[in-house]
Amino acid sequence: MSQRKIIIIGAAGRDFHNFNTFYRDNPSYKVVAFTAAQIPDIAGRKYPSSLAGSLYPDGIPIYVQDDLEHLIKELDADECVFAYSDVPYNVVMGISAKVNAAGADFTLLGYKNTMIKSTKPVIAVGAIRTGCGKSQTSRRIAEALMARNLKVIAVRHPMPYGDLEAQKVQRFAGINDLVKHNCTIEEMEEYEPHIARGNVIYAGVDYEAILRAAENDPAGCDVILWDGGNNDFPFYKPDLMITVVDPHRPGHELSYYPGEVTLRIADVVVINKIDSADFDNIQKVRSNIELVNPNAVVIDAVSTISVDKPEVIKGKRVLVVEDGPTLTHGEMKIGAGIVAARRFGAGEIVDPRAFAVGKLAETFRIYPQIGNLLPAMGYGEQQMKDLSATIEKTDCDSVIIATPIDLERVIKINKPCTRVEYSLQEIGYPNMDDALKKFIDSIKR
Repeated sequence: MSQRKIIIIGAAGRDFHNFNTFYRDNPSYKVVAFTAAQIPDIAGRKYPSSLAGSLYPDGIPIYVQDDLEHLIKELDADECVFAYSDVPYNVVMGISAKVNAAGADFTLLGYKNTMIKSTKPVIAVGAIRTGCGKSQTSRRIAEALMARNLKVIAVRHPMPYGDLEAQKVQRFAGINDLVKHNCTIEEMEEYEPHIARGNVIYAGVDYEAILRAAENDPAGCDVILWDGGNNDFPFYKPDLMITVVDPHRPGHELSYYPGEVTLRIADVVVINKIDSADFDNIQKVRSNIELVNPNAVVIDAVSTISVDKPEVIKGKRVLVVEDGPTLTHGEMKIGAGIVAARRFGAGEIVDPRAFAVGKLAETFRIYPQIGNLLPAMGYGEQQMKDLSATIEKTDCDSVIIATPIDLERVIKINKPCTRVEYSLQEIGYPNMDDALKKFIDSIKR
């Protein structure tokens, strides 16, 4: 039987994981290419032979997704596997139509073929969209487990934007590790909050190797906490699955891939941001949860906001810097920074678009819906420089930093700043402690 030729359509995350778990050592298939979307500067590289295995001595080339139809014909591909997240169904099926029209099959791999079993208990946190509050939910869970003297090792969904070989397995236990691994802003936003709370966090490319390292971490490990990315379902088989939904985007829980998957497999669903969402939208989300997962435990929650220097906001013309992916492919038009600006009496929220330079100007062209917010794009050194230059050029009195990291630590900001911090707070019952009780009791036995 001849090998089926495969193209994996991805964004430097789920695509590599699907390859590693299903295709890497499978002689029935030959992966002839990856394509890349969402993340800049991924295309034009190779998935290296050291990670691809013995069947791929030359590695696997990565192309831009725009070339997909041409690649199917040029490489005589039999099948294209869609493998990235936070994508509306019409876009997924639009790509499927292009693939089928070019003569290839279109595939979505499920968790049976891609989840890895851990020797430790696993809690997985996912979301129906990026920007729902997944990371703050993960931090809340970690704090609850640590309060019961359980050693938690967090594992983050991949963000391999640099040297893939060097990023096979990455361990972060201190702020210096962020420098050691040449982390981008996007990576630091996810890793630093865990480090600040005393957790070790792993990430990288080869998630089986990462899992085995985490299970045997020198700091000890009682629980693996999968801190998922975008709205992807977990790479590890969970003993408890928690999914966060967002009433600011009602209906998205049933119209984005693979967000609906994370909702359907959830044991616990957190409806976040109920303090700032419309009542009708909250009820729509609640009804959709009941429709597809009536047995899930539902927790109501708010994303509490605090600032360290409210005087930098009150009456001032402020520039609001928000988490990049939440504003771009997450499609959010409001974040914690805007809420803080309104709550603490900003005189004006300055529109940064006229001042954007380089890759930031390009980001606004690609995502015009962002509006008068500045996305903290930091996928690479040039984007970080352009972010700093855009802030410097913007005609404002002060800057509200609503990213999960201390942005002043990694880029130059020439204006007064205040940081917004946000955390998950449950409203009423059941709360997170209730949801975790059975899981914790099973460990303690």
